[in-house]
Amino acid sequence: MTARTFIFLCLLPLLIFSFAFLALPIAKLFLASGEGEYGWQIYREILGNERYLDSLVQTVLVSLAVTFTALVISTIVGLFLARNDFWGRGILVSILTLPLAFPGVVIGFLIILLGGRQGLINQLTPGHVVFAYSMFGLFLGYLYFSIPRVLLTVMAATEKLDPALEEAARSLGAPPYRVVLDVILPGLAPSLIAAGAIAFATAMGAFGTAFTLATDIDVLPMVIYTEFTLSANIAMASALSVLLGLVTWILLLIARSFSGTVSAAGG
Repeated sequence: MTARTFIFLCLLPLLIFSFAFLALPIAKLFLASGEGEYGWQIYREILGNERYLDSLVQTVLVSLAVTFTALVISTIVGLFLARNDFWGRGILVSILTLPLAFPGVVIGFLIILLGGRQGLINQLTPGHVVFAYSMFGLFLGYLYFSIPRVLLTVMAATEKLDPALEEAARSLGAPPYRVVLDVILPGLAPSLIAAGAIAFATAMGAFGTAFTLATDIDVLPMVIYTEFTLSANIAMASALSVLLGLVTWILLLIARSFSGTVSAAGG
């Protein structure tokens, strides 16, 4: 057996899996989008429909807000946890990463218990504040399961930073904020971009939390669900799914290009 044949046999399971469970479903989804009454003009119909465009814009905006907020919070907390060893640190990290064990429906239920009509904040505030069923409630739910993903990445990347670079900056008289801006953040930038891309993609396609909170929420995954189940409009649901995947892929591609630029500059 030649080396080329051996490599091909090793890659064969991956090729079969990629074709059967990735390429074929995506191709079928795209073909199904053109089988409705609009044909391939269905994408023009989506771009001319205010509801579909609004849901896409809301989905992108809430995903970007979640990504940015998760990066800020997780970077600050991750740097502190990675650089400080104290009693209870392991317990604190376990608590902060606990949301990874919860599905989206459970997270949505937690947001309802916090900000729903019978929630804790509604009972404690004189104005009876209810936010669980709004975009802000969805934002908190997405943020809840995004922070642990970014936090673990930041902590792992922080441990790989060369402390000699920070010591050199301090010895040259750089104040703490300049050390953070000029040494730490550039070193973490590729990991932050990668973690942010994952958080964004997860928020774009998250369904369970939106389904649990969906009273006044009209994000694209919910629109796809209603088109498929309530309206039995398979072509529109397929086209919206293709659009959601395409927008997410383009933004991930942009993030990947920035990550490559930052890595090259840092090296």
